Formats: sequence, structure tokens, C-alpha cells
Amino acid sequence: MTTNNPQQPDTGSLQNKTITRRLFQYALTAKSTFIVAIIALAIGVGAELASPFIAKMMIDDHMMGIENPFYETEDTGGDSVAYDGATFKRGDRFAENETKGREVRILQVGRGFVFVDGPVAQPAGDRSFADGTLTIVTANGTDTYPAAQLTKQQLFDFYEPEIPGIVRLILLYLLFLAISIVMEFGKTYWLQSSANRVIQKLRLDLYAHIQRLPVHFFDNLPAGKVVSRVTNDTEAVKDLFIAVLSNFTTGIVYITGIYVALFILDPRLAAVSLFVVPIIVLWIYLYRKVATKYNTIIRSRLSELNAIINESIQGMSIIRVFRREQQTRDEFEELNGDYMKHQNKMVNLNSLTSHNLVGVLRNFSFTVVIWYFGSSTIDGTSIITLGALYAFVDILGRLFQPITGMVNQLASLDSAMVSAGRVFELLDEPGEAVTDGEMPRYKGNVVFEDVSFAYKKDFVLKNISFEAAQGQTVALVGHTGSGKSSIINLLFRFYDPQKGRISIDGQSVRDLPKQWIRRHMGIVLQDPYLFTGTIASNVSLGDERITRERVDRALREVGADKILADLPGGFDEPVVEKGSTLSAGQRQLISFARALAFDPAILILDEATANIDTETEALIQSALGVLKKGRTTFVIAHRLSTIRSADQILVLHRGEIVERGTHDELMDIGGRYYQMYELQQGGGDSITPVTGTPDSGFRARAAFGGAGGND
Repeated sequence: MTTNNPQQPDTGSLQNKTITRRLFQYALTAKSTFIVAIIALAIGVGAELASPFIAKMMIDDHMMGIENPFYETEDTGGDSVAYDGATFKRGDRFAENETKGREVRILQVGRGFVFVDGPVAQPAGDRSFADGTLTIVTANGTDTYPAAQLTKQQLFDFYEPEIPGIVRLILLYLLFLAISIVMEFGKTYWLQSSANRVIQKLRLDLYAHIQRLPVHFFDNLPAGKVVSRVTNDTEAVKDLFIAVLSNFTTGIVYITGIYVALFILDPRLAAVSLFVVPIIVLWIYLYRKVATKYNTIIRSRLSELNAIINESIQGMSIIRVFRREQQTRDEFEELNGDYMKHQNKMVNLNSLTSHNLVGVLRNFSFTVVIWYFGSSTIDGTSIITLGALYAFVDILGRLFQPITGMVNQLASLDSAMVSAGRVFELLDEPGEAVTDGEMPRYKGNVVFEDVSFAYKKDFVLKNISFEAAQGQTVALVGHTGSGKSSIINLLFRFYDPQKGRISIDGQSVRDLPKQWIRRHMGIVLQDPYLFTGTIASNVSLGDERITRERVDRALREVGADKILADLPGGFDEPVVEKGSTLSAGQRQLISFARALAFDPAILILDEATANIDTETEALIQSALGVLKKGRTTFVIAHRLSTIRSADQILVLHRGEIVERGTHDELMDIGGRYYQMYELQQGGGDSITPVTGTPDSGFRARAAFGGAGGND
């Protein structure tokens, strides 16, 4: 087993703007829900930010409003107060044409209140009361006024007109609180449901694209890494839409609403508080610059861990047979250690910055507000009311709630952006076009004309020419690496040749969609792959065109009923992954039945009887006559005794056809095929090197029906 260099991540870097743009395009798939969520968010923020203004009104208009000037009045309504034989009412509650009498004041001194029978020139200042005299010290001097201490009942009488207004404000606060709660629920529900829809589409697109990727793409990318992109990376992108988008959208709307509220309260103080915004923007930029480097490696290591786990599970028997447990564990530990090291770097980065930054900004902001409040006076009197200060501090404190939420999500944001880059990198891999529809079942006359092919640089097939007519069986034999599987790969159009032409029924395969060609092809592998389900579902593969009767008939025709009859569930016996609970012969018979049920025009048998016992092979050999009837069959075989009845045998050596003919014709020639056959039958010790040009041993071309006309 091998692993990637731990210092080289397995993903390229996509520009953040490109990633953001593509994520936005995916978000547009659920734009209506997102818009509803943002509207709910805006309403909720507005309702929540109403509470400081309600508190300001409660303090300034009611609790501290008692210090506003009172005037004697003849009105004895609900807003008037009886005191010492007279009736008084606050000056701001007089009607436009209502007559005001003498002015009096109610002022707080310490924890008590006093009644001043007359106007007070400068009520703001350092107040004291003793022996019936109120003393107010201001920057302009000291003023004294005769005053009387109010009892608790008298003070309540002056506050009583304020109670209805306070109750109304409390009810208004509760109303806004209820709106805020409902909107918070709606925002969370709609944002998360939108995010789930977006991720569902992203996963579907990614999985569908994987189905379109050419086969050679998977030659160099371990399955575990592909799985990591589909699962782990899309899950990280899901966190982006659910947690990160929610927090950042909430934060931006909340911060905008807060600054609107601050400017309503005091434009100058709000302008001073704007210093927070550029600091946050700069911090996000600098944080991501460092964190992206770590997260790229972290996501890469997680992908490699998945790959090595997948590889270890698939090859567990080999690991144990060759006692590679310790080496495998060491490889895993090295990757896991590097993964943990970079995770710890991210933890250190987050712990050293996020909360500390918010705390410093909060403390500095409050310091600026207090300094500004203390310096904002005219003639020693503050130009900011106590209620306004309370509301401002309350709102400014709320500002750091979304900031904290945004800063805490920076790690998830960067991780999600890196994961999104990996997902989009896979989506950008060139895929094969998917063409709807299908072509009529072709006859299966296959012609290779001077075909040469290379996977990379060196040609593995060189000037291959042969014909396979409908109903014929063509066997491909040769040593490992001679090019047998490459011919089948070209026939399936997993690859296309660099030179030459391949045609089916006279039509070039390049002119036909790959899906159309494969629709009428079937294959039986040496190690058949079975899916989780039942025996019957593995025959039909869920294709609605293949009925249950057709499945049962195919299984009976290949003789599967004879060795599967003892299973408790019969043809409905459950099959676990890869059919590990079935014998090799049982799996192979199911694979034969699958090929028969799909009724292909071209059938490929890739060492289909290599892993089967003698009794099962006898069953399969008797079924092969049914399976091959009317079909063009290609057989890759190492056991040459299984292909004696083939219509044409192609002997390959180093990518070239060196011999061709029937079994008897090749045995008469006494060339490479003869030596291979004798060696397998125990009649020879080795294969003599073949010299000369391919097919040089042929004496009568007409004996092979003109196959390979360029030979």
C-alpha cells in the first residue's frame, strides 16, 4: 500500500471568488426559501432591537420623566396629581390651548425625591438636601431652593400617571419579543431547510458526475478519496450553508440593524463606533490567509485516511496472510499523526484569536462610549439622556453577539471553502456525455482495423486487425500484459484507440454514443461483483424491463437453480456486499444469469470459469451454449481447454496478434499456442520465444475466412 507525500495535498486551489460564485449559484436553487428566511431574519432583528428603544422611552419618558417641569392645573383627569391642596400635571401633557399655572419641580436627591415649589434654573448638577433646602452645585455656581421631602405615598402619587404608559410599553415589549421568537424559529427552519436542499443537489450532481467520469480517472485516484469528496467534503459544505451562512447572514443583518439603531439614537456616537467594522473585515481576511493553508492539508489528510482505511478493509485477508498488520498500522499512524498535528495548529489559531479579539473590541468600544458620554456636555450638562445612554450601551452590547458568532464560525467557513474547492475540482473533471435514448439491438459484427492503443506513452496494442461475425466465439489468449483486456476496454469504449478503426455492424463506434453501444453488451468477470440486495435483484440490477419471470428463467437456464436451491430464501436469498456469503461458483452463476437476462448482442467472458470447481464448471459449460447462441462472444482465457470450441482464437504477445485460427489449426502450426497448450496439459516445460513477424506461421490465409486482411 502506498500513501501520498504528506506534504502535498491532493487538491488544487480554486480562487475564493470562483468558489463563492459557484456556491451562490447553488444557493439560487433554493432562493425563494432563502429570501423568506432573510425576510424573517430582518423582521426578527427589527423586533429584537425595538427593546432598547422601549427601555429608553420607559426611562426617559416615565421613570426619569418625573423630573420634567410640572404646572398647576384645574384639570383633575388621570394625568393630574393632587399635592398640598393643589393639582399639578407634567408640562408635556398639557393640551395645546390648556392654561398652565405656576411651575413646580420633582427632583431626585440620593435615594429620595423632593418637591420644589417653583422653577429650577439648572437642575443638572451635584444635588444635596438638608433642613428644607435643596442645593445644586453646577459649573456655573451653586443654587439653593426651598424644598420639601416627599413621602413614599406622595412619590407614588406623582408616579401613578406613569403606570399606564409603562404597562403599555411592557405589553409592546412582550409583543416584539413574541415576534422575535417566531421569526427566529422561521429563520432557522427556512435557512436549514434551504441548506439541506442545496446540499442534496450538490451531492446528486457530484454523484451523477462520478458516473460520467471516464474509467481511466479512477485508475489513479483511490476509491477512499472519491468517497471522502462525496461524504466528508459535501458535509463540510453543508455546515457552510447551515451554520456559517446562518451566522454570517444573521450577523450582517443584525449588525446593519444595530448601526441603524445607533445612528437613530446618536449619529456622532454611532460614527465613532464604526471602527469595529473594518477591524472585523481585516481580521477575517488575515485569519483565512493562515487557516486556508492548514485546512487544505487537513482535508487532504482526511481523504488519505479514508483511502487507506478502504484499502485495508478490501485487502484484510492479504494483510493478515503476509503479516502486514504492523506496517499498515504504522502507515495509518503516520497519516493520522500529521492530520492531528494540523488540527492542533487550527485549534491554536482559533484559541489565540477569536475570543480574545471580540473581548478586546468589546472593552475598547465601551471605553469609547463612556469617554464620549463624559465629554459630551454643554455648560456642565450632558447632552445625552440617561435613557439614551442605557439604550446605546444595550445596543452596542448586542453588537458583539453576532460578531462572536461570526468569529466562532471562521474555522468552519474556511474548512467549508476548502472542501467546496475540492468538490468543485472533482466536478470540473471532464466527463463523458450522457445521451438519452438507445439504439436498436445490433447484430454484433465486430471489426478491428489496424488498431493501435496506448494508455500513456508506450503502445500496448499494435496494429490489431480481426473480424468477429455474429454468433461467433472469439478467444483471446496470451501472457499477462499481452493486451487481451485492452481489446475489451476498447470494445466497451472505456478508451478509444489512437490509431485505427473499430466498427460494429459496419458503423464506427466513435459515431455512436457510448451508452448506446454498452446497452447491448454483457460481461462476466473472473471475480463477479454482486451488490447488496437479493439474488434476483443482482440479476435484474433493478432494470424495470427485466421481469421476475425473466430473472427466474435466466437463473434456471444457466443451471443456478441446481446449486442455489438449498438456500433458505431461494432466488430471494439476501446478498451482502460483494456476495461474501456465497461461494465463488454461486456468484459466477448469478453473473452468468445476469448477462443472459440482459440479452446482449456482444458477450464478454473474462476468465469466467477460472475460479469455479469442476462440478460447477460442467453446469456453466452446458449453459454457455444457450448463452452464446446468436451472440458475438469474446472469451479471455488462460485455461486453454475451455476454448477448444472457439470459432477463432487470437494469440497475443506484447500487444500484437502473433497467431490466429481454430484450436486444431493452431495445434497443427505448432507455434506459441501449441506450446502454451502442451505446457498446461503437462506436455512441455517452457515456451520457446517466437521470432519473425506476427502471423508468420500462417500458410493458408483462406482457412481463416479472410480475418485480419492486413496481416
